[in-house]
Amino acid sequence: MTRVDFYLLATADEAGCERFACRLAEKAFRTGHRIYLNGASRQQVERLDELLWTFRPGSFVPHRLADAGEEELPVLIGCSEQDPGEVADVLINLADDPPPFFSRFRRVAEIVNRSPEQRAKGRARYRYYQERGYPLAHHNID
Repeated sequence: MTRVDFYLLATADEAGCERFACRLAEKAFRTGHRIYLNGASRQQVERLDELLWTFRPGSFVPHRLADAGEEELPVLIGCSEQDPGEVADVLINLADDPPPFFSRFRRVAEIVNRSPEQRAKGRARYRYYQERGYPLAHHNID
């Protein structure tokens, strides 16, 4: 069954969520996982594509956009409208809702910042998973 981890950030900005998503993707990549990074919009997907090269000096996270070819890389970046197929075991979600394909993944990482709007959306996602019986965990990130 899919395990869902909520990461509660101390920051209230979207850029902080995106940087944390890159850190999480790098950590998962280094431990041998294949990752699907789910953005809220095409604009966010493009920012994440660039940020994975620049979020930390010396970082190297091989990735590509989900709709940009067939090359197999450990990290794919896309939007909820793009079904990633069976290509990854970790989903990092930055969208407001759980994507319809989330249950294909062994792990889901939900990133929530401190803005009141994002907290409310994060609580709604938590209830969604909880009502369906998924194992949940939360982590406070300072």
